[in-house]
Amino acid sequence: MNVLIAGAGRLGTQIAQVLSAARNEVTLIDSDDDRVAELQGRVPGVLLVAGDACEPALLEHAGALTADLVIASTGDDEDNLVISLLAKRQFSVPRVAARVNDADNAWLFDGRWGVDVAVPAATPLISLIEEATGATDTVALLRLSKAGVDVIETAITPQSRAVGQALGKVRLPEGTVVATIVRDGQPTVPDPAIRLRAGDELLLVSHSATEQEIHAAFQ
Repeated sequence: MNVLIAGAGRLGTQIAQVLSAARNEVTLIDSDDDRVAELQGRVPGVLLVAGDACEPALLEHAGALTADLVIASTGDDEDNLVISLLAKRQFSVPRVAARVNDADNAWLFDGRWGVDVAVPAATPLISLIEEATGATDTVALLRLSKAGVDVIETAITPQSRAVGQALGKVRLPEGTVVATIVRDGQPTVPDPAIRLRAGDELLLVSHSATEQEIHAAFQ
């Protein structure tokens, strides 16, 4: 799947990492040159583009003509609506998802503005991706059938036995890798030497492990 994400804040970056880890082609756009420079090397497999996604020329340059999914995840509802409308009306993107930052604006996020899926800002990450991609799963996992993998989210609590351990020392189920660690709101490269802390959120990609097996490895 070819995915275009507008907005490289915490949410957009996390979505990009998850979908890239699941073997999708992902492009992440942000109008802040410094933010794009900061993310260089921190989101492996994701193409970073600096520019205003509200500009049709920039969207076309970033690959909107061949995108299967556009996700407007900026912190500005007006921008998300403009991006959605351009994606659907000008570039005929099959599926468009948009973040709703202000609940009072939710009524605008519908087909009139090119929005297929409107997602409140407080929606959990995995649920948001399920909604955006059209994937569903009874145990709240993102299953991408083409890739044959699950993306599973788990959190490190103060009671977790993994607190203080190096990531490389945690025995993971076979066929499972850590895609990213979100710490203090920022995605972190999952270096084996990094020591896990309470409050860390981990996104893992697995071919065969269950949600329960992943949680058991860290709890």
